[in-house]
Parts: sequence; structure tokens; C-alpha cells
Amino acid sequence: MAVTLSTIESTALYTVLGVAIVALLYALILRRQILKESTGSGKVKEVWEGIRAGANAYLKVQFKSMLLLIGFLAIFLYFSASLDNKPIFVAIGRVGAFLMGTFFSAMVGYIGMNMAVQGNIRVAEASKKGFREALRIAYHTGTITGMLTDGLGLLGGTAIFLIYVDHSPDVLLGFGFGGTLLALFMRVGGGIYTKAADVGADLVGKVERGIPEDDPRNAAVVADLVGDNVGDCAGMAADIFESYEVTMVSALILGLAIATRGPIFEAKWIVFPLLARGVGIVSTLIGTYMVAKWPEKLTRGDAFKAMSLSYDLSSFISAASFLALSIVYVNDIRVFLATTVGIILAMSFNKLADYFTSPNENPVDGVAKTSKTGAATVILQGLALGFESTVWTILVIAFTIVLSMIIWAGAGLLFAFYGVALAGIGMLTQTG
Repeated sequence: MAVTLSTIESTALYTVLGVAIVALLYALILRRQILKESTGSGKVKEVWEGIRAGANAYLKVQFKSMLLLIGFLAIFLYFSASLDNKPIFVAIGRVGAFLMGTFFSAMVGYIGMNMAVQGNIRVAEASKKGFREALRIAYHTGTITGMLTDGLGLLGGTAIFLIYVDHSPDVLLGFGFGGTLLALFMRVGGGIYTKAADVGADLVGKVERGIPEDDPRNAAVVADLVGDNVGDCAGMAADIFESYEVTMVSALILGLAIATRGPIFEAKWIVFPLLARGVGIVSTLIGTYMVAKWPEKLTRGDAFKAMSLSYDLSSFISAASFLALSIVYVNDIRVFLATTVGIILAMSFNKLADYFTSPNENPVDGVAKTSKTGAATVILQGLALGFESTVWTILVIAFTIVLSMIIWAGAGLLFAFYGVALAGIGMLTQTG
């Protein structure tokens, strides 16, 4: 079936491309603003220089070690398309999309880590001026990674669809695989490094020498802080990009399958996920701007409260926009319900994480109280608490999957899977 887009749909997709570029430009503007902030001087800057050098050295070695594997897999993907009797331009596109996915994932991870390192010392210096200034720099530093994830993910997925249209599922597979591959290496490699450095620093510092944690007199502390950046920043950033990317790819592939089922091509099933991503970027821009703007009487000097208010605002804007799109464009309320279920899932994650990790809640307070009776009870209580939090997370995810499939009950299995993909789109709407 020939795939055709109406003028309005083509315009909408190019608008989505424009929104993706706006996200990247916003990240660039924030980067320039952060780098203009003062880094201070003295011992803090000396330690920071060591952290920066160590983090860059780690990623340089990791990227070099992956080049051979990436090259081998690129060749494999080219011939896999040829074996499936795909046109030569599809085989080339699959390889190009794979390389683009790996490059974008590496870019998000590297720049995210680099800006985290740059932001650390500037937040420390800004904290001397006050809470709001430190919060602004810290949050905008993190927003850079979020905007890169949004912008690059949406740019890649939309561009591939516009270029390859009916052949886009074959090419999108390469894009998703590339992002996933690099995220796996950066997440696992960075995680192993950071935990090894963390435990090593604690053993030599607190156990052998009696030095407090994160004391600069312990040289291993620098390695520990390098690990925090390469694992918790670079690895996490690449991991989030991969999740953002594959949920969009799955929605596009399933949407194209639905669009080509009947005698008439219905592009709305493909265009809606991309429009939803574009809406997510716009709502995120509004939310991130508001973080440092909330009145003091609402936040009461609590950074988490300010971020929660902004997240809820962005979620409301996204849900309202999805409702409008479902009525005006798709003419099917179920796409709104499925994506909103995903938004609620993400908000549930926030509440669960806050409940099980906040020092102001009963679980953490309970672990603190067990420390009065010895190390064994602390370990048992903490382990049990970790298991409990995981169970609740699994239950919420399972409930969301079932609910998103029930929303499409009677429409067929393909629509049910599409509903799950839309829930994933909704869950990651506020990635920025």
C-alpha cells in the first residue's frame, strides 16, 4: 500500500522536527549559561580538576573499546537487510540509523556527564549566594541532558520516518538497536566502575584509616566521584535515551502496521506518537523554566517540592494536549487514555521513590531506628525495604500494561500492543 500523508500531517511532522531542534538549541543555551557561572577557587577547584580528568579518561577508553564491535555490527546489519531481500537503500538506511543511534546515545551520555562535572563546582560556588541560585544551576544542568535526550531521540525517529515512510520499520530497528547497544555498555560499565570505586574508597578510608566519607585526604574519593559521574550521569543519560528511543520506535512500527491494515492508509496512528513527543518537549520547557520561579510559600525552600510542582504542571499540560489531539485529530479518545495512563505511571514512580527513600517518610525512619540494635537489623530492614519497594513498582507497571490493553479491548491484539506502546510514550513524556 502506498503511504501518503496529507498536507496538514506533513506540516505537523516538520513542526515536530522543528520542536526537536528547539530542544537542542535550548540545551545549547543552558550550556552557555552554566559555563558562564563562577567555578570559585582553592581546594574545591583542585579536587574538581581531578574528577573532570578522570571522568573524561574513563569515557575515552570505553568508547575506544566499543568501536570494533560497532563496526562489526554495522556490517552485520547491512547483510541482514540484504538477506531479507530488502532494497539496497533500506540496508544502507538500517546501518546509517544504527550508527546514528549509537552516536546520539554517546553524545547524550558524554555531554550529560561533562555538564554534570561542570555543574558540580558551580552549584557549590552558587550555594554561597543562596538556595534559589544553587537550585537554578543544578536543575538547568540536568535539563541539558533531558533536552538532548528529547531533541536527538525525536529528531532521529521523525527524520527516519519522513525519509523512508513505508520502509521506516526496517530502518527504525537499526536506530533502536544502536541506542540500546551503547546504553548497555555505558550503564553496565559505568555501574561496575562506580560501585568498585565507592566500596574501595570506603574500605581504605573509613575502615583502614578512619577518614570520613568523601574526605579529599583520601585519594580514592576522587575515583569514587569519577564513578558517580560516569555511572550515575553518563550511564543513566544513555539509558534514558535508549528508553525514550525504543518506546517511540515501537509505537511507530505498530502504528504503521495499523495504518496499513485497511484499504485506506491512516497516518494518524503514526503521526500521533510523534506529536505526543513534541508536546512533551513543549510542556517540559515550561516546567523546567518554572522550577526556580515558584513562590517561596509553595516550595518552602524544598528543592524536591519545586521540582515536583514543575513535573505536575508539565504532566497536566501534556495530558490536556493529548486530549485535544485525540478529539480534534485522531478522533479516538483511547489514544488519550493510553498515554495518560503512562503519565500517571511516571507520577506513581515519583511518589513511590519519594516514599521509600525520603528521610521524612516512615520506611527510612524505620531503618534509622533499627540501627540502635546493631548492624544486622539494619541490613535486614534495609534489604526487606528494598524488596518491598520493588514489588510495588512491579505491581504498578503490571497494572499499567493490563489497563492500557483493556482500553483497546475488542480492537484486536495489534491495537492492544499499540496501547502499551502509547503508555510508554506517556510515561516518558517529561523526559526533559
